[in-house]
Amino acid sequence: MKKYIIIISIIVVGAAVFGLVFSLKNKQSQDQEAQAELIEESKDREVLITVEPGMTFSTICEEVGVSATLMTELLTTSQETYDLVKIRVGREIKFYFDKETGNFVRLIYPIDSEEELFIEYDQAGVLLAERRVIDYQIKIKTVSGTIDSSLYQSALDQNVDIRAIIELADVFAWTVDFGMGIRVGDTYKFIYEERYRNNQYQRPGKILAAKFVNDGKTIEGYYFSEGKDDDGDIVDGYYHSTGESVQKIFLKNPVDFKYISSGFTTGRRYVEAFNVSTGHRAIDYAAAAGTPIRAVGDGTVTFAGWSKAGYGNLTSIRHNSVFSTNYAHQSKLAVSSGEKVVQGQIIGYVGSTGFSTGPHLHFEMVKNGTKINPLTVDIPSDKSVSAEKMEEFKTAISSWQEQLNNIII
Repeated sequence: MKKYIIIISIIVVGAAVFGLVFSLKNKQSQDQEAQAELIEESKDREVLITVEPGMTFSTICEEVGVSATLMTELLTTSQETYDLVKIRVGREIKFYFDKETGNFVRLIYPIDSEEELFIEYDQAGVLLAERRVIDYQIKIKTVSGTIDSSLYQSALDQNVDIRAIIELADVFAWTVDFGMGIRVGDTYKFIYEERYRNNQYQRPGKILAAKFVNDGKTIEGYYFSEGKDDDGDIVDGYYHSTGESVQKIFLKNPVDFKYISSGFTTGRRYVEAFNVSTGHRAIDYAAAAGTPIRAVGDGTVTFAGWSKAGYGNLTSIRHNSVFSTNYAHQSKLAVSSGEKVVQGQIIGYVGSTGFSTGPHLHFEMVKNGTKINPLTVDIPSDKSVSAEKMEEFKTAISSWQEQLNNIII
């Protein structure tokens, strides 16, 4: 009996030793493969080009030594994935070449803050192009404060990336008038992502949760994604704790303005410059000539051209069966009749065409055929969290709510 026990023990120990040896060899093999990959990667020479005004993909390729034939092949290969003719000023294009042969290996171009274009050869030597999600390292940052002059200045005083401030303002753009509605003493708290690559800060990411107290009214916004719809598009947005969307149908203001030069009136007023008395069922936003004008909501352009009624260059947008908006006195139009536009899209530029005494945007909102005051109309939320996702939403935001409540200003 002891003999069998000894034999079994030897077998068990032997198996363990064999397993250990195999594991060590396997790890050694993996280390060798990783080392080989590093050696292979080190063979690539990187050439980084920052796109400057006047540069084209053609001139950049010529500068880095890419032949006209290869340049054409790169353009053709990437056309359906991303058109390299549309490279943007300020972006960086990375070319990689084999250190020994000098042959092209790959190209990387940042399409936006979320994706990069990769063009490289496959094992068969065929050029392939694909979009790849940028793999950021995410750090969570919390910011809070009391406004003394403006939200921007208050956050900048805390060394917050201005892009995060702009993103925060965008979250509340439908409910807070950042042009005229900010009050001294208003408070804010927000939690957002900071994105890093190779331990180097790159840019702010999503605003995850925010609370803004404006003139005594508390407004909250929480980021939530319901996943993808049947078309593969991500369904996400910012919502109140009730699940109702923070985003309204319309932006609060269609232009960054200096002041309101003329308010909404139903009575008649005398305009000395033109010696006429007329009503003013609109808001006039005084702004510098050339300031971009943005569509306050999604819709279809029903008119874009010269108006004979004194509006000068005019754009009219139908948003739905109830609402439409008009943008008058533009210096230049940026859309055409019949074109579909999205909220925030630039549709033209501030000017002083038509019956106008100076650069401004004459903005009209029409509800069921009647011009109404854009500053006082109560616009309902555009969407809400779906019923089947409501419990998931409540669970997702509970930790953000707790963190916001624990921030002492």
